Amino acid sequence: MGKSSYLTGLAAALLLAGCQPVQTTSGGAVGVDRKQYMFSMLTTEQVNQMYAQAYQQTLSEATSKGVLDTGSANAQRLNAIARRLIAKAPQFRADAAQWQWEVALINSDELNASCGPGGKIIFYSGLIDRLQLSDDEIAAVMGHEIAHALREHGREAMSKAYGVQMAEQSAGALLGLTGEGLALANTAVQYGMTLPNSRENESEADLIGLELAARAGYDPNAAITLWQKMNQAGNNGTPQFMSTHPSPGNRTAALEAAIPKVMPLYRQARGGN
Repeated sequence: MGKSSYLTGLAAALLLAGCQPVQTTSGGAVGVDRKQYMFSMLTTEQVNQMYAQAYQQTLSEATSKGVLDTGSANAQRLNAIARRLIAKAPQFRADAAQWQWEVALINSDELNASCGPGGKIIFYSGLIDRLQLSDDEIAAVMGHEIAHALREHGREAMSKAYGVQMAEQSAGALLGLTGEGLALANTAVQYGMTLPNSRENESEADLIGLELAARAGYDPNAAITLWQKMNQAGNNGTPQFMSTHPSPGNRTAALEAAIPKVMPLYRQARGGN
Protein backbone atom coordinates (compact mmCIF):
# COMPACT_ATOMS: atom_id res chain seq x y z
CA MET A 1 0.00 0.00 0.00
CA GLY A 2 1.44 3.40 -1.03
CA LYS A 3 1.73 6.35 1.34
CA SER A 4 -1.15 8.23 -0.27
CA SER A 5 -3.41 5.19 -0.06
CA TYR A 6 -2.42 4.62 3.55
CA LEU A 7 -3.16 8.25 4.47
CA THR A 8 -6.46 8.13 2.64
CA GLY A 9 -7.49 5.03 4.57
CA LEU A 10 -6.26 6.45 7.87
CA ALA A 11 -8.03 9.74 7.22
CA ALA A 12 -11.25 7.89 6.52
CA ALA A 13 -10.91 5.87 9.72
CA LEU A 14 -10.14 8.94 11.82
CA LEU A 15 -12.94 10.87 10.16
CA LEU A 16 -15.48 8.19 10.97
CA ALA A 17 -14.15 7.83 14.49
CA GLY A 18 -14.42 11.55 15.20
CA CYS A 19 -17.55 12.26 13.16
CA GLN A 20 -21.18 11.54 13.56
CA PRO A 21 -23.84 11.02 10.87
CA VAL A 22 -26.23 13.94 10.55
CA GLN A 23 -29.33 14.78 8.57
CA THR A 24 -28.84 18.44 7.73
CA THR A 25 -31.96 18.81 5.57
CA SER A 26 -35.13 17.01 4.63
CA GLY A 27 -35.03 15.29 1.26
CA GLY A 28 -37.70 17.48 -0.29
CA ALA A 29 -39.49 16.67 -3.53
CA VAL A 30 -36.11 16.28 -5.24
CA GLY A 31 -35.05 13.53 -2.83
CA VAL A 32 -31.64 14.68 -1.58
CA ASP A 33 -31.00 12.30 1.30
CA ARG A 34 -27.26 11.50 1.32
CA LYS A 35 -25.90 10.74 4.78
CA GLN A 36 -23.30 13.30 5.87
CA TYR A 37 -20.57 12.91 8.47
CA MET A 38 -19.61 15.93 10.57
CA PHE A 39 -16.71 16.23 13.00
CA SER A 40 -18.27 16.06 16.45
CA MET A 41 -16.07 18.82 17.92
CA LEU A 42 -16.99 21.26 15.13
CA THR A 43 -20.55 22.43 15.65
CA THR A 44 -22.88 24.23 13.29
CA GLU A 45 -22.80 27.27 15.58
CA GLN A 46 -18.99 27.40 15.56
CA VAL A 47 -18.81 27.26 11.77
CA ASN A 48 -21.54 29.89 11.40
CA GLN A 49 -19.66 32.17 13.78
CA MET A 50 -16.37 31.68 11.92
CA TYR A 51 -17.97 32.58 8.64
CA ALA A 52 -19.92 35.52 10.06
CA GLN A 53 -16.61 37.11 11.04
CA ALA A 54 -15.16 36.58 7.57
CA TYR A 55 -18.36 37.93 6.00
CA GLN A 56 -18.25 41.12 8.06
CA GLN A 57 -14.62 41.61 7.08
CA THR A 58 -15.57 41.31 3.42
CA LEU A 59 -18.34 43.88 3.83
CA SER A 60 -16.03 46.24 5.73
CA GLU A 61 -13.47 46.07 2.94
CA ALA A 62 -16.18 46.66 0.32
CA THR A 63 -17.44 49.65 2.29
CA SER A 64 -13.97 51.15 2.58
CA LYS A 65 -13.55 50.82 -1.19
CA GLY A 66 -16.98 52.32 -1.85
CA VAL A 67 -18.28 49.24 -3.67
CA LEU A 68 -20.92 47.99 -1.23
CA ASP A 69 -24.25 48.67 -2.96
CA THR A 70 -27.18 49.13 -0.60
CA GLY A 71 -29.58 51.34 -2.55
CA SER A 72 -29.59 50.51 -6.26
CA ALA A 73 -32.41 48.82 -8.14
CA ASN A 74 -30.38 45.63 -8.25
CA ALA A 75 -29.83 45.73 -4.49
CA GLN A 76 -33.58 46.08 -4.00
CA ARG A 77 -34.19 43.18 -6.41
CA LEU A 78 -31.73 40.97 -4.51
CA ASN A 79 -33.32 41.72 -1.16
CA ALA A 80 -36.82 41.04 -2.46
CA ILE A 81 -35.80 37.72 -4.02
CA ALA A 82 -33.84 36.73 -0.91
CA ARG A 83 -36.83 37.37 1.36
CA ARG A 84 -38.96 34.97 -0.66
CA LEU A 85 -36.29 32.25 -0.77
CA ILE A 86 -35.37 32.61 2.91
CA ALA A 87 -39.03 32.24 3.88
CA LYS A 88 -39.00 28.78 2.28
CA ALA A 89 -35.65 27.63 3.71
CA PRO A 90 -37.30 26.10 6.84
CA GLN A 91 -39.01 23.63 4.50
CA PHE A 92 -35.60 21.93 4.36
CA ARG A 93 -34.38 22.64 7.89
CA ALA A 94 -36.42 24.25 10.64
CA ASP A 95 -33.52 26.01 12.38
CA ALA A 96 -32.89 28.14 9.28
CA ALA A 97 -35.75 30.31 10.53
CA GLN A 98 -33.44 31.44 13.36
CA TRP A 99 -30.38 32.13 11.21
CA GLN A 100 -29.13 35.71 11.01
CA TRP A 101 -29.58 36.02 7.26
CA GLU A 102 -27.82 38.85 5.42
CA VAL A 103 -27.69 39.90 1.77
CA ALA A 104 -25.00 42.08 0.22
CA LEU A 105 -24.37 43.35 -3.31
CA ILE A 106 -20.81 44.32 -4.24
CA ASN A 107 -20.11 46.40 -7.34
CA SER A 108 -17.62 44.32 -9.30
CA ASP A 109 -17.32 42.83 -12.77
CA GLU A 110 -16.92 39.38 -11.20
CA LEU A 111 -19.40 36.71 -12.26
CA ASN A 112 -19.78 35.34 -8.78
CA ALA A 113 -22.14 34.79 -5.86
CA SER A 114 -22.10 32.83 -2.61
CA CYS A 115 -24.07 31.98 0.51
CA GLY A 116 -21.87 31.09 3.44
CA PRO A 117 -22.74 29.11 6.56
CA GLY A 118 -25.54 30.66 8.57
CA GLY A 119 -27.12 32.44 5.60
CA LYS A 120 -24.58 35.11 4.61
CA ILE A 121 -25.29 35.95 0.95
CA ILE A 122 -23.02 37.92 -1.39
CA PHE A 123 -23.71 38.78 -5.02
CA TYR A 124 -21.38 40.62 -7.38
CA SER A 125 -23.02 43.06 -9.76
CA GLY A 126 -21.21 41.61 -12.79
CA LEU A 127 -23.19 38.41 -12.45
CA ILE A 128 -26.48 40.28 -12.75
CA ASP A 129 -25.48 42.94 -15.28
CA ARG A 130 -23.15 41.09 -17.62
CA LEU A 131 -25.46 38.07 -17.92
CA GLN A 132 -28.62 40.22 -17.82
CA LEU A 133 -30.23 37.89 -15.31
CA SER A 134 -33.98 37.87 -14.83
CA ASP A 135 -35.46 37.63 -11.33
CA ASP A 136 -36.07 33.92 -11.95
CA GLU A 137 -32.42 33.41 -12.92
CA ILE A 138 -31.20 35.36 -9.88
CA ALA A 139 -33.40 33.11 -7.77
CA ALA A 140 -31.81 30.06 -9.42
CA VAL A 141 -28.32 31.27 -8.47
CA MET A 142 -29.35 32.31 -4.98
CA GLY A 143 -31.30 29.11 -4.37
CA HIS A 144 -28.26 27.06 -5.38
CA GLU A 145 -26.01 28.99 -3.01
CA ILE A 146 -28.50 28.87 -0.13
CA ALA A 147 -28.71 25.11 -0.63
CA HIS A 148 -24.96 24.82 0.08
CA ALA A 149 -25.53 26.58 3.39
CA LEU A 150 -28.59 24.49 4.28
CA ARG A 151 -26.68 21.28 3.60
CA GLU A 152 -23.66 22.62 5.54
CA HIS A 153 -21.30 21.70 2.76
CA GLY A 154 -18.69 24.04 4.25
CA ARG A 155 -18.77 22.25 7.61
CA GLU A 156 -18.69 18.91 5.83
CA ALA A 157 -15.57 19.92 3.89
CA MET A 158 -13.96 21.17 7.09
CA SER A 159 -14.73 17.85 8.77
CA LYS A 160 -13.01 15.98 5.94
CA ALA A 161 -10.04 18.33 6.17
CA TYR A 162 -9.71 17.55 9.87
CA GLY A 163 -9.54 13.86 9.02
CA VAL A 164 -6.82 14.40 6.41
CA GLN A 165 -4.76 16.63 8.68
CA MET A 166 -5.15 14.26 11.60
CA ALA A 167 -3.88 11.42 9.41
CA GLU A 168 -0.84 13.40 8.32
CA GLN A 169 0.09 14.69 11.77
CA SER A 170 -1.62 13.07 14.76
CA ALA A 171 -5.07 12.61 16.18
CA GLY A 172 -3.96 13.63 19.66
CA ALA A 173 -2.76 17.08 18.63
CA LEU A 174 -6.31 18.11 17.79
CA LEU A 175 -7.80 17.51 21.20
CA GLY A 176 -6.48 20.67 22.83
CA LEU A 177 -6.70 22.90 19.74
CA THR A 178 -3.39 24.47 20.72
CA GLY A 179 -0.10 24.40 18.87
CA GLU A 180 -0.41 21.82 16.11
CA GLY A 181 -4.09 21.44 16.88
CA LEU A 182 -4.70 25.12 16.16
CA ALA A 183 -2.83 24.78 12.88
CA LEU A 184 -5.11 21.88 11.98
CA ALA A 185 -8.15 23.98 12.70
CA ASN A 186 -6.83 26.82 10.53
CA THR A 187 -6.12 24.42 7.67
CA ALA A 188 -9.58 22.93 8.00
CA VAL A 189 -11.15 26.38 7.82
CA GLN A 190 -9.15 27.08 4.65
CA TYR A 191 -10.32 23.83 3.06
CA GLY A 192 -13.90 24.27 4.13
CA MET A 193 -14.33 27.91 3.23
CA THR A 194 -12.17 28.41 0.14
CA LEU A 195 -11.90 25.22 -1.88
CA PRO A 196 -14.43 24.29 -4.58
CA ASN A 197 -17.34 22.08 -3.69
CA SER A 198 -17.36 18.49 -4.88
CA ARG A 199 -19.51 17.52 -7.84
CA GLU A 200 -21.74 15.58 -5.46
CA ASN A 201 -22.29 18.70 -3.37
CA GLU A 202 -22.90 20.75 -6.50
CA SER A 203 -25.56 18.29 -7.66
CA GLU A 204 -27.27 18.51 -4.28
CA ALA A 205 -27.20 22.30 -4.40
CA ASP A 206 -28.62 22.26 -7.92
CA LEU A 207 -31.56 20.11 -6.87
CA ILE A 208 -32.38 21.76 -3.55
CA GLY A 209 -31.88 25.20 -5.09
CA LEU A 210 -34.28 24.27 -7.87
CA GLU A 211 -36.96 23.26 -5.36
CA LEU A 212 -36.34 26.24 -3.11
CA ALA A 213 -36.83 28.66 -6.00
CA ALA A 214 -39.96 26.83 -7.14
CA ARG A 215 -41.46 26.96 -3.64
CA ALA A 216 -40.78 30.71 -3.61
CA GLY A 217 -42.66 31.16 -6.88
CA TYR A 218 -39.74 31.39 -9.32
CA ASP A 219 -39.80 29.48 -12.60
CA PRO A 220 -37.63 26.34 -12.32
CA ASN A 221 -36.84 26.53 -16.03
CA ALA A 222 -34.69 29.56 -15.25
CA ALA A 223 -32.04 27.17 -13.90
CA ILE A 224 -31.57 25.93 -17.47
CA THR A 225 -31.28 29.37 -19.05
CA LEU A 226 -28.95 30.44 -16.22
CA TRP A 227 -26.44 27.68 -16.97
CA GLN A 228 -26.77 28.32 -20.70
CA LYS A 229 -25.71 31.91 -20.05
CA MET A 230 -22.91 30.71 -17.78
CA ASN A 231 -21.62 28.32 -20.43
CA GLN A 232 -21.76 31.05 -23.06
CA ALA A 233 -19.80 33.38 -20.78
CA GLY A 234 -17.31 30.57 -20.26
CA ASN A 235 -16.48 30.63 -23.96
CA ASN A 236 -14.81 33.99 -23.32
CA GLY A 237 -12.85 32.79 -20.29
CA THR A 238 -14.12 30.80 -17.34
CA PRO A 239 -16.27 32.94 -15.02
CA GLN A 240 -15.22 32.84 -11.38
CA PHE A 241 -18.61 31.38 -10.46
CA MET A 242 -18.00 28.39 -12.71
CA SER A 243 -14.37 27.96 -11.69
CA THR A 244 -15.49 27.29 -8.11
CA HIS A 245 -18.64 25.41 -9.15
CA PRO A 246 -17.72 22.35 -11.24
CA SER A 247 -20.21 21.89 -14.06
CA PRO A 248 -20.30 18.26 -15.26
CA GLY A 249 -21.71 17.54 -18.70
CA ASN A 250 -24.92 16.07 -17.31
CA ARG A 251 -25.80 19.08 -15.14
CA THR A 252 -28.47 20.42 -17.48
CA ALA A 253 -29.90 16.94 -18.00
CA ALA A 254 -30.19 16.41 -14.24
CA LEU A 255 -31.96 19.74 -13.82
CA GLU A 256 -34.33 18.99 -16.68
CA ALA A 257 -35.17 15.63 -15.11
CA ALA A 258 -35.93 17.28 -11.75
CA ILE A 259 -38.08 20.15 -13.07
CA PRO A 260 -41.28 18.04 -13.33
CA LYS A 261 -40.89 17.14 -9.64
CA VAL A 262 -40.96 20.79 -8.56
CA MET A 263 -43.35 22.26 -11.14
CA PRO A 264 -46.41 21.53 -8.95
CA LEU A 265 -44.76 23.50 -6.13
CA TYR A 266 -44.13 26.41 -8.50
CA ARG A 267 -47.71 26.40 -9.74
CA GLN A 268 -48.99 26.24 -6.18
CA ALA A 269 -46.80 29.20 -5.20
CA ARG A 270 -48.12 31.13 -8.20
CA GLY A 271 -51.71 30.48 -7.19
CA GLY A 272 -52.30 27.42 -9.34
CA ASN A 273 -51.77 29.22 -12.65
